[in-house]
Amino acid sequence: MELKRLLFYVILLFINLIIKVELRQAATDNVVLKSIKGQDGDVIDCVDIYHQPAFDHPLLRDHTIKMVPSYYPEGANDNFDPIIQIWQSKGECPEGTIPIRRTKHGAISIKKKSRNIIRLYFEGSAVSSDAVDEPRHEYAVTQSSTGNYYGAMSTISVWQPYVEGSGEFSLSQIWVAGGSGSNTNTIEVGWIVCPLLYGDNLTRLFIYWTSDNYQNTGCFDLQCSGFVQIDSSMAIGGAITTTNHPEIILLVWKDEDQDVWWLQYNGTVLGYWPTAIFTVLNDTSTLVEWGGEIINSNTNGIHTATDMGSGSFAQAGLGRASYFRNLLVVNDNNTLIPPPTDTFSWASNPTCYNITAGENGDWGNYFYYGGPGRNPNCP
Repeated sequence: MELKRLLFYVILLFINLIIKVELRQAATDNVVLKSIKGQDGDVIDCVDIYHQPAFDHPLLRDHTIKMVPSYYPEGANDNFDPIIQIWQSKGECPEGTIPIRRTKHGAISIKKKSRNIIRLYFEGSAVSSDAVDEPRHEYAVTQSSTGNYYGAMSTISVWQPYVEGSGEFSLSQIWVAGGSGSNTNTIEVGWIVCPLLYGDNLTRLFIYWTSDNYQNTGCFDLQCSGFVQIDSSMAIGGAITTTNHPEIILLVWKDEDQDVWWLQYNGTVLGYWPTAIFTVLNDTSTLVEWGGEIINSNTNGIHTATDMGSGSFAQAGLGRASYFRNLLVVNDNNTLIPPPTDTFSWASNPTCYNITAGENGDWGNYFYYGGPGRNPNCP
């Protein structure tokens, strides 16, 4: 009798398991309305906009999607060249969905390493830091940290840098940040090559955010809840063509009427970060940076040969070196203006990667940056 009862419960458990799997598959089928396989091997799932990962965040479960910004910063560039993501040649997502890149087999979810917000000061002609950075990360950036900022914008050249180590990456991005220590908040947008995260060496549009200095919150792209996407044409994390080294124009700005930070990519508003997920950026940013970052695995004491930017030093100039041009910040009047005059540029390891800044009528505030990593002066 006990054996029959046990068998009955086993059968019942098995039936319940089958039902749960079928229900879960049905739910997934209802959420994913279409899938597209790109020439680059990416699979893009067209997911119902109301079932995107953002709404798994406990603070966003009753969130109402904002479909358009309340306003745009005055002076925003409206002259954009189209940027093609490779998967788009095979199809498009329908209205009411957003494209989500399916994680490739072998690729994993990773977080950025803790990084103190670097606040530099001048000692004569030298630059020193009052914060110790994580030694494996190296930077070449321009920094503005003497005011309150409501956004930032720049035009960025796009390349496909060589990345040597499996755990390394090379990226070029805008940081909009505030706070300090464990209360550091950041919004980060740009392009990246990261084999560990994406499973290949393609150049990809990426986003990142954190509200606790990369400890327990935040992620790349849509791998966690937080960023609300509204656009059906661009996949966050999607590969972008690097033919002829195109430019991308990125704009982040705070919409105080809607309490969100919007992201615009070459004229297309992709989505936003609700201020509710932040502890400092629910108000303003106090630091903006533009530039490059790499990870140096420093195997056996030898510097990585991972490229930053194009892999050429800043002095290589136009056509060879990477650049950011038309650096702008959003002020408290919602106007895009050049960064303050005390904005400055620095490189954490200038024999490996460097930076040279300038200003002219066509490019406004700009800089060239990058380098090859390991070389005779960077062993």
